[in-house]
Amino acid sequence: MDASHFVMGGFAGRVWSVVRKYVKTASGRQRYNVLGALNFVSKKIETICNDSYITSTQVIEMLVELSVKYIRPIKVILDNARYQRCAAVIEKAAELGIELVFLPTYSPNLNLIERVWKIVKSKVLSSAYHETFCDFCNNIYNCVDTLHNKCATEMASSVTDKFHIVDEPRFTT
Repeated sequence: MDASHFVMGGFAGRVWSVVRKYVKTASGRQRYNVLGALNFVSKKIETICNDSYITSTQVIEMLVELSVKYIRPIKVILDNARYQRCAAVIEKAAELGIELVFLPTYSPNLNLIERVWKIVKSKVLSSAYHETFCDFCNNIYNCVDTLHNKCATEMASSVTDKFHIVDEPRFTT
């Protein structure tokens, strides 16, 4: 589980031209926040979206949603964001029977959903113009919602189980 904060603005592509070309881009810095939980097996993503902030309230809401939709045991892999590692989230997860696994600090590459966000950004934001913020949000939501079907091969190659599990270090005296 992790949040991505998509900013409506220009994401340049590559254009070569003999004459100067002007490319439309959005002005401002409106953000569309998506809290996503990736089901590793099905590659389906459960989401909670807003245009304000992702806080512990949304994380708790996501945990409740996961507890209703999925059979236990449920393990959720998280980074060390304050809103995810707070007491309220940890208590709610324990109450719901969800095990939280926190990744080491400064290691986003270990969180598989970061790879999903990269795919979404390449599909929706790269070299694209969105007329309105509503169009921008809808395009992101639709992409995330259908990613497991429309981009199945890309998801299969990016979100893989080819990783090495390292046991806790054992120190001897």
